[in-house]
Amino acid sequence: MLEKLNVYNKAVDFYCKVSDLTKKFTRGNYHIVDQFNRAALSISLNIAEGNGRYHLKDRQSFFRIARGSVFECVPILEICKRQSLIDEAICQNLLQEAEIISKMLSGLINKK
Repeated sequence: MLEKLNVYNKAVDFYCKVSDLTKKFTRGNYHIVDQFNRAALSISLNIAEGNGRYHLKDRQSFFRIARGSVFECVPILEICKRQSLIDEAICQNLLQEAEIISKMLSGLINKK
């Protein structure tokens, strides 16, 4: 079951943290808030869709898309830090979580 996948649960947690964090951003940052939330949400959605596929290549394709969404969050975090929307500690914490999710997705992609 999808809900038992550790990477899925970590991805959902990651999205919830991003969503809670971006609610505190000022209104003038709509574009970065929207993009950050969509990228973070895309991780768990693509894990779910990939998990529902029967063929290995289909699953791997969606897990690759999910991993790409993780990598999309990295420069967004850097931009948020540089624009003083988040502090260094929050940035590093979310980057560490993103790295863990990415590694877990790589494991799923390489699973035969």
